[in-house]
Amino acid sequence: MPQRKTKRGADRTPLELETDVMICGASFAGLAVARELQGSGARVLIVDRYEIGERQTSACAAPTAWLEAIGLEDSIRQTFGDLVVHTPHGTCRFRLPWTFSTFDYPELCSLLYAQCDARFETAKVDGRTGFTVHTDRGDVTAPLVVDALGWRRVLGEGYQPPDAPLSRGLEVHPWRSDTDLEIWIDRRYVPAGYGWSFPARDEIRIGVGSFDPRFHVRETTELLAEDLSADAVRYQGNWIPHRLRDAVEDGVFFVGDSAGHCLPLTAEGIRTAFYFGIACGRELRAVLEGRRSRDEALRSYGAFSAAHEWKFRWMLRAQRIVPRIPPRLLGPAVRAMSTKRFVDWSFGHYLEIAPPSFAGERRPAPEAMRAAA
Repeated sequence: MPQRKTKRGADRTPLELETDVMICGASFAGLAVARELQGSGARVLIVDRYEIGERQTSACAAPTAWLEAIGLEDSIRQTFGDLVVHTPHGTCRFRLPWTFSTFDYPELCSLLYAQCDARFETAKVDGRTGFTVHTDRGDVTAPLVVDALGWRRVLGEGYQPPDAPLSRGLEVHPWRSDTDLEIWIDRRYVPAGYGWSFPARDEIRIGVGSFDPRFHVRETTELLAEDLSADAVRYQGNWIPHRLRDAVEDGVFFVGDSAGHCLPLTAEGIRTAFYFGIACGRELRAVLEGRRSRDEALRSYGAFSAAHEWKFRWMLRAQRIVPRIPPRLLGPAVRAMSTKRFVDWSFGHYLEIAPPSFAGERRPAPEAMRAAA
């Protein structure tokens, strides 16, 4: 298990300062925000209780086009054009209209941070008073504050499992290789949720996710690994939000899991962390360059996130419906959905919830903006 890297002893220097932007959280969302501020000339501070790339908390897979769009293709471990779906009454292979890739988490985070010019410090964020963020190394004050700390929403109104809209996930990472990206919709493993096997070159990420946070998944994760003749080793788990939340609160920007930017039903949260992180970073950059006030940026970013609410709502409805389908009907239903026309249509719309083209919609250079003005 990763050990928190907050500085100790003689290395524990006070972290009490003022900065232009403070980003709390150094994973997908926080680093995506910082990436958009590169070259702005602003003082940007990123803090996290772990070193960058130290603590993997997901199966680490995303649409290949997203990884390529933001220059992270060197982190890719394995790429898939098919998705194999297992049910108690049959298996279907979906030929995807776009590819999906597993990646190396430390390498991806390193590549993403290399695109930033922000300062990074290890520190545990405890809360805030106004625009002063309290850490276990001291207080940091900034006019622009971002919470990318995950589902706990440390700088806003949080909630606790199991009485919260959270899914529960657990994985094991045996050392072996495989060729298929697979999921299981099978109540033998989880009453409401699914199991998965995501190969990543020299390891397989085998896990079970439950839409009901009260259902413990350790035993069934081990059962799935046993069924795949794989060792249940190198555990990792996390809570996964499955409901969109307000992306702004009391002057703070929330991005990634802290805003519920994780898609219901599929529990995919990496590309949405990139997507909303980029959107948040562009709003912050507009403030830094004098094109918007902080309040205007908060309203704009909050409206951008809220405009996606209906997409999240429909996926949440599907998440609630799937467990109610009788097992004997799952096989025929999955087969009916495996036609090329339906797969292309459904997965095409699914990708457009957070399209990779958004990463390429770059902001104009400051000189171009001044000329236009």
